[in-house]
Amino acid sequence: MTADSTVNQVTVSQSDGDRHAALLQRNRWFRDLPADCISEMVSMARLRRLEDGQRLHARGDLPDGLYGVSTGAMRISNTGADGREALLTVLSPGNWFGEISLFDGLPRTHDAHAMGVTELLLIPRTGFQQLLERRPELYPHFMRLLCRRLRQSFNMMEDSALLPLPARLAKRLLMHAQYYGDVALGNERLSIQLSQEVLGLMLNSSRQSINKLLKKLEQAGWIRIHYSQITILDEEALTRLANGTDHLA
Repeated sequence: MTADSTVNQVTVSQSDGDRHAALLQRNRWFRDLPADCISEMVSMARLRRLEDGQRLHARGDLPDGLYGVSTGAMRISNTGADGREALLTVLSPGNWFGEISLFDGLPRTHDAHAMGVTELLLIPRTGFQQLLERRPELYPHFMRLLCRRLRQSFNMMEDSALLPLPARLAKRLLMHAQYYGDVALGNERLSIQLSQEVLGLMLNSSRQSINKLLKKLEQAGWIRIHYSQITILDEEALTRLANGTDHLA
């Protein structure tokens, strides 16, 4: 049974239109779309507000559309029969999720819970499908992005089996910055919001091991840590570590 019925939903007001158009354009999924397509998606969108820990949907729920994080964060995960959680990612503002079920119409593949009070923008699946029917030239754009996500998933499975923890950590930081990071104000450095506990769950490692490695990365001058925010200072060095051509002292 879905928890969607407990989620507060409101219509997007005209005054919020520009803000939510910017949310769409901020993401690589949408930034290259024609302006009239952006406007149409904003017009069909709905706002959903969740409390900390509230579930948006569970694995197996039927899809209702594509979600973008406006404020707060979303925890995307699954729980095994033994109660252990497998955390896929944490999505910060500007990021979108639910694209698999958006296109194939099959049940959700993961659980999604709010981390803190969270506001989401929902683009209903029915309206999105109608847009694609009217504008079939948009299909190649989204298919390329779906293929990119699929390649990313295969790479993550391979990394888990073959790479040591320092390389996996560096690669996950770079991947998260590329797909979900924000450019820090006043410079071009990417910043991401990830706690050490969350990174440990993502990489199937302990918080203590992640803490030790992050401190080494900071001492090397490759990252800067401020609470749960990690700013990448030396992307080339992290890339070398991820590729196995450099090592931590």
